[in-house]
Amino acid sequence: MNRKLLLTLILILLAPMVTRCAPTAVPTPEVIIQTQEVVVTQEVIVTKEVEKIVEITPEVVDYGSVVILSTQANPVEEQEKMRGIVLADFQGQPEFIGAEEPVLLDRSLAEAQAGGTGSADVLIALHGTYPTLVQADTLMDLSDMASEATAAGIPEAFMTLGKLNTDKQYYIPVMQATYIIGANKKALDYLPAGADVNSLTWEQFRDWGKAIKDATGESKLGFPASDQGLIHRFLQGYIYPSYTGGMVTGFKTADAESMWSFVKDMWQYVNPQATTYGFMQEQLLSEEVWVAFDHTARLIEAFKQKPDDFLALPAPSGPQGLGFMPVIVGMAIPANAPNPEGAKAMIRYLLQDETQVQILREIGFYPVVDVDFPGFVTVGIRMEGDAVANQATASNALPALLPVGLGDKGGEFNKIYRDVFTRIVLQGEDIPTVLAEEGANLQSLMDTTAAPCWPPDPPSDGTCQLK
Repeated sequence: MNRKLLLTLILILLAPMVTRCAPTAVPTPEVIIQTQEVVVTQEVIVTKEVEKIVEITPEVVDYGSVVILSTQANPVEEQEKMRGIVLADFQGQPEFIGAEEPVLLDRSLAEAQAGGTGSADVLIALHGTYPTLVQADTLMDLSDMASEATAAGIPEAFMTLGKLNTDKQYYIPVMQATYIIGANKKALDYLPAGADVNSLTWEQFRDWGKAIKDATGESKLGFPASDQGLIHRFLQGYIYPSYTGGMVTGFKTADAESMWSFVKDMWQYVNPQATTYGFMQEQLLSEEVWVAFDHTARLIEAFKQKPDDFLALPAPSGPQGLGFMPVIVGMAIPANAPNPEGAKAMIRYLLQDETQVQILREIGFYPVVDVDFPGFVTVGIRMEGDAVANQATASNALPALLPVGLGDKGGEFNKIYRDVFTRIVLQGEDIPTVLAEEGANLQSLMDTTAAPCWPPDPPSDGTCQLK
């Protein structure tokens, strides 16, 4: 047999053995594997080990379309930041839709009643929005995510709120905020003698405004009292609890009459343009006002742009304590969500440290998870964070939750407080008369919704009742 034919036969016989000896590649991003190469010379057959580098492309997960319907980050500029920055790295196609609370409730309830698949995967709303949806059985139980959320550092008290007095986890907290005081350092020269800016009383706050006006001839206190402003939150969560100890039950009491007399007196030191103010950061930056009350998200630009010019202060106290309104925002999944797995992935994404910090940086809501602020945020945002912490941990702190159990009547609730403000402070009507008339409207609203009392009012047996 000639040599060429012999070599060919040998190669045919050896081929299966070479194949069996070759190892299986491991699917890692980059791995060095061993393979064998057969080299044929004129006289011998040589099998030798050869190293090869194999590049493996990591699998990219796509959670698909995830529609978020949110009552928060609703202003146009905040919606743009949510879409363009906060949600930019989500592995899917997020769609962020801003909606007022009545719209979210009406849409969710109508879709649930119609049956079939809904249009939203994730709801983002305030604590007080969810009881109505739970009562209508429109939300998915997220108890399987509770341990993850707790492990991320969400306080147990916040998680308990998300159960809404049940044994199920209906929402996962995602962010928090509150209302504080922003002050230009120029105003410090007029601080009343003996007053501590970090523990003011409301009387000292008024006197501070008076001292500024006496010296400069200008009213430099500021409140967001326009139709787009949040003056009703000042009334509900700050001044009412500070003077009456509650939000609803003491609405028309003697303590409430004294409180309204005080607010009317203080208002002479408030800038007369206050009824046009929406976001107080603008007036602080322009120095139209020197001392302003507002939501942390609506003061943030002043602290970010000129941190050396401003102070962030906790709200003042009244005879009953330091009334303040913690704002807890939660994420829920509708029971008829078209993409529940994508929705859960979105919840996990929004709870990541990096995402929580982006939310803080871009729209001014503070993280609910355990994030190390100093390493991530600007000086201005840390300033706000200190004021938020000082307010919440004050020895006389009196937390006042946002309205609970009113369903789509939340706007009517807010209007009653705004109407009292307009009638007493702006139009000078008789205080007892106004409180009696508007108190009747408030009780009628409570009766219609059958809403029980919520903190800081004491628990009620059934519908909350005014004194």
